[in-house]
Amino acid sequence: MTELLFQTDSYLKEFDAEVVETDNEENAVILDRTAFYPGGGGQLNDTGYLYSGSKTYRVSKVKKQEGRILHCIEGKLPAAGTEVKGQLDWEYRFKLMRTHTAMHILCGVVWRDYNAQVTGGNMEPLAGRMDFEFESLEASLIKEIEEKVNQEVKAARDVLVKILPREDAFHIPDLIRTKINLLPEGISHIRTVEISGLDLQADGGTHVANTREVGVMRIVDHKSKGKINKRIYVELED
Repeated sequence: MTELLFQTDSYLKEFDAEVVETDNEENAVILDRTAFYPGGGGQLNDTGYLYSGSKTYRVSKVKKQEGRILHCIEGKLPAAGTEVKGQLDWEYRFKLMRTHTAMHILCGVVWRDYNAQVTGGNMEPLAGRMDFEFESLEASLIKEIEEKVNQEVKAARDVLVKILPREDAFHIPDLIRTKINLLPEGISHIRTVEISGLDLQADGGTHVANTREVGVMRIVDHKSKGKINKRIYVELED
């Protein structure tokens, strides 16, 4: 099983690893350890490079498949046993980290102040959308939410990551904020992400260490997606 370095250190930009397996159909390598996030939970996968001696391999996509983390590369596959150095496209990753934490700030504010559950969401670098169980969502409420999320950014709250035994994690009230529990039954340990004093959720993605790193959040649009399903669109200042 690949050691997932990103789970405990979102700021790791480079790492050393060994190719333990190759997948010819996907033109991919499986490493013994990786800092590349394979995507999931609305967050896109990382991209970057693998280096081995004088050879450079562009990592165009990273994904989970049948319990493996596939690093899809351009060019001829290196053999199993090859030692490589991985390097993330850090500018791209950091934008996703800021965006993911911004989505948790939005979720935390809406849950705390309006008791609305999340019904869906997605993100790209510096932009995202999230759906909530609101019966109505007027422009005045949108403005109020925008002011509140930016107050939380300015509050400079620490973002804390823990990996807990499943039984301990599910003793935490309101750990699952989504309408549907997306955590498979077979997972023995749960990774939690806490925005100190605001939000605590089960989450597998990468985040900044403090809310001040998110920057100014703007709610740029909102739409009704059903009787009690409203969509909020957020963008971050670059």
